[in-house]
Amino acid sequence: MIMTKEQLFLKAQSQVAEMLRLVERAVERGERIDEVERELFAQLLSVSRTCQEAFVAAQGDGDVGQEVQRDGRCLRRLEDRHPRRYLSIFGELRIERFVYAVRAGQKVEHAPLDQRLGLPASEFSYVLQDWQQRLCVQDSYGEAVASLGKLLGVAPSERAAEQMTQRVAADAEVFQLQQAPPPGQEEGEIIVATADAKGVPMRRPLAERIHRSHPRRGKGEKANKKQMAYVGAVYSIDRFVRSAADIVEEVCRHERAAERPRPQHKQVWAEMTPVSEGEVPTGRERVFVEMAAACHDRDPHRRKTLICLMDGERALWEVAGEWLPRAVGILDLFHVLERLWLAAYCFHSERSPQAAEFVAHRLRMLLEGKVGYVIGGLRRLGDQQALTGAQRKTLNAVITYYENNRPHMRYDEYLAAGYPIGSGVAEGACRHLVKDRLERTGMRWTVPGAQAILHLRAIHINGSWDKYMTHHIEAEQSRLYGHTGSCPFYAQRRTVVFEGSRLASGG
Repeated sequence: MIMTKEQLFLKAQSQVAEMLRLVERAVERGERIDEVERELFAQLLSVSRTCQEAFVAAQGDGDVGQEVQRDGRCLRRLEDRHPRRYLSIFGELRIERFVYAVRAGQKVEHAPLDQRLGLPASEFSYVLQDWQQRLCVQDSYGEAVASLGKLLGVAPSERAAEQMTQRVAADAEVFQLQQAPPPGQEEGEIIVATADAKGVPMRRPLAERIHRSHPRRGKGEKANKKQMAYVGAVYSIDRFVRSAADIVEEVCRHERAAERPRPQHKQVWAEMTPVSEGEVPTGRERVFVEMAAACHDRDPHRRKTLICLMDGERALWEVAGEWLPRAVGILDLFHVLERLWLAAYCFHSERSPQAAEFVAHRLRMLLEGKVGYVIGGLRRLGDQQALTGAQRKTLNAVITYYENNRPHMRYDEYLAAGYPIGSGVAEGACRHLVKDRLERTGMRWTVPGAQAILHLRAIHINGSWDKYMTHHIEAEQSRLYGHTGSCPFYAQRRTVVFEGSRLASGG
């Protein structure tokens, strides 16, 4: 039986009275406060659901006459009410309403009550989606669903939560491109763009899983394939002039200089290459487009020094040259240091004082701008020691790495200018944004599923969650009911950014 608003109000009043009696009984029985708290919360959910039902009942049944005109077409009211399930944080509601179609048996094209209430596209309320996805970006779907169920007594299935993630993330790219730059007075003296890549374990194609001829993997064959997620970050920072000796001392002590300036207004992105038959930008290109747009917006008149700080991956530097051509390229010092240790272990035992001295001496030379001397010295030392086999291969790889990246190793100039020389921001973003969520034991992803989580997780890390959910709700309501929202601006913005008409000349 469908209850009226007045009947539901009476029911809610009865439920509130029962809550008061619950408190009185708890006092008489001497119950602990936490026990009362749990009982009151359960009752509160129940009375809130009744109030929500009363709100829906007050909106009517969506009957606006026998016929309505929509987009120049005549739609007729179907004879029977059509129920719709609505799962809110208070529990499940069944909304009975009239709907309109060309004729019976045809697709429902208009539901006036849905529009009046602003119902979402799915059966899950926007508040439930918000709360569920806050958990999903932090934990696995199973853990997130279980947590919400424990708190509210209601939750979608794991599969529904995964589908919800992709729906909620549908407006993330639009949102990211529309964000206003940070206030200029809060920015540092230098704009830094940094990028890195992290492998995401992917699900094997269904056909491959079903028709696999050999149930056991062959020698060297991995259980799953990985696809790269490209992570980018842009931040500003003040200059910090140091000497080579300062850096060597800091590295040897494994301590960050206390007076080192902090990055300001860090923004992060993560992009994978979408699966498409047509020509689409790779994840690498997409993340550099976003970084280039952010660098332009944060320094439109190009008054600040722009730095691109990365490891030695050639493909990243090629894309950086296209989208950030005016940037000063700097090779991350920590990757340089890793190679020095590999070289040291070709001549000295691991963790020996001799290996540490070998590294400290050559690190100081690199920081003083003597890259050629270090490369030549390593080559001569390898010949003198007559290295062979794996050690010779390792040393050659180190030398090649330095030779290939030599244009980005002018550390004496960088230190004198106060530039940062370590890409810890990108390394940390890869670990926190990608690895901590997508590389847990047993996890396997599709490209759309991984991209959705990465988009939402980046928004969460950037501190824009509440703002994004407002944007997403407005955009979906616009798609469903034609309400004005924030999405129309995107078409022009996307054309400008992806065609590069504004950025290709210098980032």
